Amino acid sequence: MKSEQIREAFLKYFEEHGHSRVTSSSLIPANDPTLLFANAGMNQFKDVFLGYEKRDYTTACSSQKCVRAGGKHNDLENVGFTARHHTFFEMLGNFSFGDYFKEEAIRYGWEFLTEILQIPSNRLYASVFLDDDEAYDIWHKQIGLPESRIFRFDEKENFWSMGDTGPCGPCSEIYYDYGPSVKGSDDPYQGILEGSDRYVEVWNLVFMQYDRDDTGKMTPLPNPSIDTGMGLERVTSVIQGVTSNYHTDLFQDIITPLSKYLKVESSNNPKTAVALQVIADHLRATCFLIADGVIPSNEGRGYVLRRIMRRAMKFGKQLGQTGPFLYETCAYIIEKMGDIYPELKKEAKQIQTLVQAEELQFDQTLQNGMPILMKYMDKLRSDNQRVLPGQVLHFMYTTHGFPVDLMEDIARDEGFTVNLDEFTELMEEDAKKSAMEGDFNKEDLPEPLIAFAADNKTVQNCYGSLKMSSKIQFLLLGDTCTNCIENGQEAAIALDQTPFYAESGGQIGDSGTISTESGVFQVERTEKVLNNSVLHYGKMRSGTIRLNQKAECEVSELLRNDIRRNHTATHLMHQALKDVLGLHVRQAGSLVDAEKLRFDFNHFSPVMPEEQAEIERRVNEQIRKNTPLVTQLMDLEEARKEGAVALFGEKYSEQVRVVSIGDYSMELCGGTHVSATGEIGLFKIVSERALASGIRRMVALTGKQAFDYIQDSEKIIGQSEELLHVKRERVTDQIEKILKQRKELEKEIEELKFKIAKGEGQSEQITDVKQIKVLTKVVTGMEAGALRSLADDMLVKISRGVVVLGSNLEDKAQVVVKTNCDQEGIHAGNIIKELAPMIGGRGGGRPQMAMAGGKDPSKLQDAINFALEKVKEIMH
Repeated sequence: MKSEQIREAFLKYFEEHGHSRVTSSSLIPANDPTLLFANAGMNQFKDVFLGYEKRDYTTACSSQKCVRAGGKHNDLENVGFTARHHTFFEMLGNFSFGDYFKEEAIRYGWEFLTEILQIPSNRLYASVFLDDDEAYDIWHKQIGLPESRIFRFDEKENFWSMGDTGPCGPCSEIYYDYGPSVKGSDDPYQGILEGSDRYVEVWNLVFMQYDRDDTGKMTPLPNPSIDTGMGLERVTSVIQGVTSNYHTDLFQDIITPLSKYLKVESSNNPKTAVALQVIADHLRATCFLIADGVIPSNEGRGYVLRRIMRRAMKFGKQLGQTGPFLYETCAYIIEKMGDIYPELKKEAKQIQTLVQAEELQFDQTLQNGMPILMKYMDKLRSDNQRVLPGQVLHFMYTTHGFPVDLMEDIARDEGFTVNLDEFTELMEEDAKKSAMEGDFNKEDLPEPLIAFAADNKTVQNCYGSLKMSSKIQFLLLGDTCTNCIENGQEAAIALDQTPFYAESGGQIGDSGTISTESGVFQVERTEKVLNNSVLHYGKMRSGTIRLNQKAECEVSELLRNDIRRNHTATHLMHQALKDVLGLHVRQAGSLVDAEKLRFDFNHFSPVMPEEQAEIERRVNEQIRKNTPLVTQLMDLEEARKEGAVALFGEKYSEQVRVVSIGDYSMELCGGTHVSATGEIGLFKIVSERALASGIRRMVALTGKQAFDYIQDSEKIIGQSEELLHVKRERVTDQIEKILKQRKELEKEIEELKFKIAKGEGQSEQITDVKQIKVLTKVVTGMEAGALRSLADDMLVKISRGVVVLGSNLEDKAQVVVKTNCDQEGIHAGNIIKELAPMIGGRGGGRPQMAMAGGKDPSKLQDAINFALEKVKEIMH
């Protein structure tokens, strides 16, 4: 069977057994700061397992895109060298959310492997947790697996948990025996514990049945759940009868055309085979990460992507590639997997553009970094040292992007070893500082709030009336819940229902008031808690508010309207950016508040003024059309098929809200919007800049804010007309004329200074020292370049000798020493080094010319005199 058939067979089997087929989530976990990347099938269901989210199904199956290349799940350095380590992989999984449990999970797993995939049962073994008699009996008594093929392992091997606390439970793993032809113990128990290649774990069945508290006590969950995972790459290697995942069609369909493109043959060369495996694996990760919105950068997810890409480039160079090559070979991934994952085809241009840009940048990195690395080694060599310190490795790796294994190769060629232990310690320190990856913990919220939010859901009615009657359900004062809040206290309130929009999708939360018969609470911000409850943060304005009181809620209409205008304008601008700059444009972040809209997007060059003008024109054209907005609820898959744009990093439920603006824009969005585009009034871009490599940030205003901005600009233009005595259409020309005149005048001033300094109006001091002349002089207002030129002229004037010049410019001192008598032992660089501290600075240079700069021009004459005395000392 081909890998595509195995994947489909898995999903179809579980669909036929009542499971909902769920599309893979993005590699970028939505609303989950505990994860760098999706690394397991259960990630997208975590809130369901925890009870924070309800879905309209209780069983599901999926083929989840996963990446493990950063944080604690870091397989990067092993990739390509072992049979089963990968950066990108697919995890097949079936899940039960309080539905079936151990018996069905084990039966499904066994039936699929032995009947659907027809794996011989005598090749399969099962492991269970040490004291999980229930699972053991199911395997032995119901499945009929002999006791000799069932093993009990301890907590390290067969117990799973989300973190130190929370849901956990024993697991059961299914292993496949490749047989004696593969290296490994004939004793399967020993072979599995040793992790030999002969026995490969095919499927892991997790029985989530306990809740562990911070004391370690485990309480049975009321609704035990199932979470299973089977790597597609592993099961494909079993079905296709190969011992390495790289020999399956998942990789061979990439490696075969890749080797032809690179003009290499791997069959008789292990190093070449490893290089091709690394490149093939990293190409998969690169394409999928970029398709899901990750951009190469120096931090977070972008940094991991950059490391993956540069490691692939390094192995390409080992195979003789001297220029960019990855960007063209991305096509093999898109061709192999684009039908299963359409985002690859949709983002093909963006993938290739980003990869090529990164390759060109890496080549530049090598050109810039190699001299620095060689300089370090030259210094060590001069000190009779042959170990490259970890600090150097760390600096070159983190600052210049130099791969560590490439530095090892270079060091080896130069007769050095490297201190990898020190490097590892420094990298671990970096990892501790990073907040991007860690064990699963509940959100950093007070325990009473977590407990309340887990069992209470706020009904949100934020699309209708701005006023609503409600009931006080929860009061939070500091980190504790309370029954009453009083005048002046800062607190938070949860209601049974609310008209306030809770911050989400880049849109800030609403503000307004919550009033009871006894008090008024000023809502300053509104936020979601664990996706269930809505918390209203603010301050008591008067009186008191008590738990369970009836309340009247009122959202600030003025601020809500400003936010709505900005949010709808963001949708219009997003589409205009795609129209003007290209379809590669994708949101990389946003902020919508009452004052402005801020939009981050991927693009590789500044947005030119004429492009900004065209974007403004298109958005304002849509505003003038006064197109009504249409919102509707749709199934997520249906919305995607209709072409609705999904936003970066946002989490969507199975049913989504789609906001359409005629046939111009269609996006998945839960935010608040105007009824028709004409309500926006006016749109004006006010800034555009680079945010990171390949990421631009644009800020725009709408409505009154845009009008005020234009009026302020008009005022400035009017003042410019008066000052320049020209009409507005000639303001720019007149400013350019003035700037040109200023430049010419500055040039004339420099020339006059130069003439004066040369002696036309001022004399210098020339001292005869033995057979040479020493010219010393202090001038005013001369820059470094002009000072050097003057020294050249003065040296010609005295024919043979030493010129020492000082200059006071803007309360800073500069000294230059120029000589053609270095054969007599006069070293300009040494003289400068000694006199530099006198002017509060430092300097250096060559034997014939050197310069110093300092902060104390009052000591210039002393420094000049010192130089003269130094020459006398040398000549005597």
